[in-house]
Amino acid sequence: MGNPHSHGAQCSHDAPQKHGQEECPDNGHDESKRDFIFISAASMAAVGTGVVAWPFVATLGPAKDTLALSTTEIDLSPIQEGQAVTVMWRGKPVFIRRRTAQDIELARKVDGDATAFNSLRDKQKDTDRVKQSTFGGKEMPQWLVMVGVCTHLGCVPMGQKPTDMRGDFDGWFCPCHGSHYDSAGRIRKGPAPHNLAVPTYTFLSENRIRIG
Repeated sequence: MGNPHSHGAQCSHDAPQKHGQEECPDNGHDESKRDFIFISAASMAAVGTGVVAWPFVATLGPAKDTLALSTTEIDLSPIQEGQAVTVMWRGKPVFIRRRTAQDIELARKVDGDATAFNSLRDKQKDTDRVKQSTFGGKEMPQWLVMVGVCTHLGCVPMGQKPTDMRGDFDGWFCPCHGSHYDSAGRIRKGPAPHNLAVPTYTFLSENRIRIG
């Protein structure tokens, strides 16, 4: 009868070990096999993650229709002196007013008065709020372009229509909580913490601008 513990005995890793039978020595084959399985699984998981993540990352980029709305061009020629129009840009109203000489004078009078200027909550000169670059040799201080959203709680101020209230400083008045803006769109009275925001805009010609 052969000795089950002799070197000639066949050792099977697939068959279950009988009671009292000596375990088969590990010759490294199983360990290599396991490593291969783990590496393959990890590689497939990484590929799968990449496939899932790419559509998500792709959604982070702006859609084509969003890019199309990121700028808007406005023809200023129909706007008469003293008139104002409201256009939509990125879902927000933008106020464009063609200021009169008196509007400009009132705004810049504050700039030249140290006491009045220092009393401003959000200190900005009128010259900082209008385009100072020239087009065709003409300055454009008459054009005031602002986002028409009150900086307090986001209401739309009055002052665009001739019949609207313009507040105590002949600019814009927010009916929600009583913020008063002057003819440069600067907060002068009420709870609003900041001036009406000036968006990025460029003169394409003397009578045309691009917002955004």
